[in-house]
Amino acid sequence: MLTLFAAKGTVAIASQISLEEANLPYNIRWISFADGDQHAAPFLAVNPKGRVPALITDFGPLTETPAILEYVAELSGQLMPEAAIERARVREMLSYLASTMHVNHAHRFRGARWADDPSAHASMVAKVPQTMADSCAYVESQLPDTGWLVGTYSIADIHLVTVCRWLAGDGVDIANYPKLAAHFAAMTSRPAVANVFKAHA
Repeated sequence: MLTLFAAKGTVAIASQISLEEANLPYNIRWISFADGDQHAAPFLAVNPKGRVPALITDFGPLTETPAILEYVAELSGQLMPEAAIERARVREMLSYLASTMHVNHAHRFRGARWADDPSAHASMVAKVPQTMADSCAYVESQLPDTGWLVGTYSIADIHLVTVCRWLAGDGVDIANYPKLAAHFAAMTSRPAVANVFKAHA
């Protein structure tokens, strides 16, 4: 059985939602950042990067959100469109969410990754509302007027709702982006999403 290592409120939410949507059996192992579990030997044996999510498969650990999401989709035969260009569009959005939008958010908490000077950290935090708003504007431009990001419901939608869960704390009002707000509302009405969000409250 699959085992997901997750910390509450983190991007591991996306991996958990994908498992729920795919109806795949899994166990969950909670990692406490406050207790430093991510730096302890047992977890580092699973993911030497010391970050979540990590998914234990029959073939060993798998890390990084886009990789886990796509693995779940392939394993279940769900959550990815069939057309090659649409599958590429899903990967395009996953890459953007992981490498740009999530990184923008991370500057609010993880400034020490990029600078040692505390004043630089404060500057990074101050910039987060702008960079996250810029990301929202981009995603808004990519969303269709109705429906999902790329035709059918996919792991791109799951990753997006996870990142958008952070917007209020990042100082961004999702109501300023009507299509994004509608997408968030549609996603949070899905039982799998609502249940996972509740587990991470």
